[in-house]
Amino acid sequence: MGREPSPGDSRKNSSRLVIAIDGPAGSGKSTLAALLARKYGYTNIETGAMYRALALSAINHDVALDDEHALASLAGRSQIELQALPEGNRVFLDGKDVSETIRRQDVTEGASRVSVHPAVRKWMVERQRELGADGGVVMEGRDIGTRVFPDAEIKIFLDAAPEVRGSRRFLQQPAAAAPPESVLAELHARDERDRTRANSPLVPAHDAVLIDSTNLTLDQVVKKVSGIIENKLLELPGHAPTAS
Repeated sequence: MGREPSPGDSRKNSSRLVIAIDGPAGSGKSTLAALLARKYGYTNIETGAMYRALALSAINHDVALDDEHALASLAGRSQIELQALPEGNRVFLDGKDVSETIRRQDVTEGASRVSVHPAVRKWMVERQRELGADGGVVMEGRDIGTRVFPDAEIKIFLDAAPEVRGSRRFLQQPAAAAPPESVLAELHARDERDRTRANSPLVPAHDAVLIDSTNLTLDQVVKKVSGIIENKLLELPGHAPTAS
């Protein structure tokens, strides 16, 4: 019997990497991914935005967030697109720009709930593999290095103390958003769902580099990860170092 194709098979001779960044909510994945993508001329794929878009679609269509079959059917009918622009990603749902709408608190909570369903995750993984098939992507999420691209050339697991992550998430919210204690409580609940779900739980890949950003500045994290990327790029034939 032949070997099942690996997500990385199509990139065997490619000089463009897949950079996988995983970690819990509020760890700084999105910011790090955006900066790295800009630095290396890669596409930034925010997989969390895809789950948020599906959650928004479920809310708009009155689909229960615990109805796996209905959600999977809705996913198959939904058109979710990520458009990478210099100023940041834009997210489109069925042709409409929902980049701001998906940041609503109810959508954020809904995304965490829909993501626990195996049928939804299967659909999402297939779409995400298509987006990164040719390399040249910085993909961030919660199971990129373990499930979506287990053959990614670079795997980072970014974490921080819950209180620090909660504070960061609170500062990202609109002025009229929930109070800090509510944000922290929701973050704890989301951590529990992500780490204990049966399908693709949030865990570091066995070969991921673990970075705790609790006491690090953003510049320090970027410098640390950039060093890892530069070392990998130097292993590729004919690849010149990237200027800082």
